Amino acid sequence: MTPETLTIELTNHTSSPTVYATITGLALAKNNSWFLLQSDGKTPYYPISPPKILQPLSENCSIPLGPPGSSITVTIPRIAGGRIYISIDKPLVFLLNPGPALVEPSVTNPTDKNYDTNWGFMEFTFNSDQLYANISYVDFIAFPIALTLIPESGEQKKVLGLPKNGLEVIAQGLREQSQRDGQGWKDLIVTADKNNVNSGVLRILSPNQGIVMNRDLFKGYFEPYIDEVWNHYCSNELKVDTQCAFGTVSGNINPSSQTLTFTTTAAAPNNCNNNNNNNSNSEEFTKPTTSDIFNASSGPFQTGPSPLRNAIIPRLNAAFNRTVLLACDCEIPARDRGRYYEREVTNHYARLVHEVNVDGRGYAHPYDDVAASGGGDHSGFVNDGRPEKLVVIVGGAE
Repeated sequence: MTPETLTIELTNHTSSPTVYATITGLALAKNNSWFLLQSDGKTPYYPISPPKILQPLSENCSIPLGPPGSSITVTIPRIAGGRIYISIDKPLVFLLNPGPALVEPSVTNPTDKNYDTNWGFMEFTFNSDQLYANISYVDFIAFPIALTLIPESGEQKKVLGLPKNGLEVIAQGLREQSQRDGQGWKDLIVTADKNNVNSGVLRILSPNQGIVMNRDLFKGYFEPYIDEVWNHYCSNELKVDTQCAFGTVSGNINPSSQTLTFTTTAAAPNNCNNNNNNNSNSEEFTKPTTSDIFNASSGPFQTGPSPLRNAIIPRLNAAFNRTVLLACDCEIPARDRGRYYEREVTNHYARLVHEVNVDGRGYAHPYDDVAASGGGDHSGFVNDGRPEKLVVIVGGAE
């Protein structure tokens, strides 16, 4: 069992003397109430429901990290869905809606008070079983964030994140990719001055968030590849290792319905929500669109009550993003990472994220934690059942 509180060390490796952290999550000991840590780094704040929308917090929850090279230590209780938001040069603005519901910063709402602020975040859950923490580029890329988990055993676990110039390196890679294929990769780049494309890079949106800003972005991009996949599996079987009680299931294209159909005779795990009263189960997947692939939650990738479908979705979506469905010996998750993103039509945002990160790790799309059994981590996480301290390094590890 983990200790009841967690020590977090926040380190400023940027050149800015004004860096702030805001820690949020759902307090497990308070019936999943919203939790924020106050600016002293030790006092919890549990906001109450305001009478109307968009009300300010009643407490100061912006924690100053101090000048470059300095570190501060804070303490939190067990929380789920935790985030450590980091902002450079000025604090982030958080608001409350009735519920209470926390109004968090947005990179796709130009009217958000934080839109022009340089900010990022890392994610974590700290419960009685373990601390699990990861860096994330699922929504966007900003300045580097690195993690070091120090467990009671003393053996450090690290995620190195981007190098100090990583944001600009990825931006240049996206510009070059747009020149090669004529697609809107360069349009994912958000500059500090929206009226000057040559100003410094503020952040880079993921393709999914880019599509939120511009519905025509990447329209039809994956469709030729999707058609190739469908044609291939008309005469070949696709095997999916569900990595759970279903084992490996096989599917191919149903010629009449043109759906990718998987069938299993294995019973669903007892701890899953299984609506079937017998041991037979099948799931049909329609052709996804480009938007479905990038957002991983619409079309055939929408999860539901079927445990079999919910086991297939992450592996199938990751394979589409990595474009390995024609280079995987008809089995996913693909074991050969050298085949990830090697096609000209692929998720080049994810490709560049993994190429530029110091250790190649970091969530670049929603199911980037999918890996073949026995394969190493691709998503950039650290975890331990007996954590002593989590170190969050803003600006990149040295």
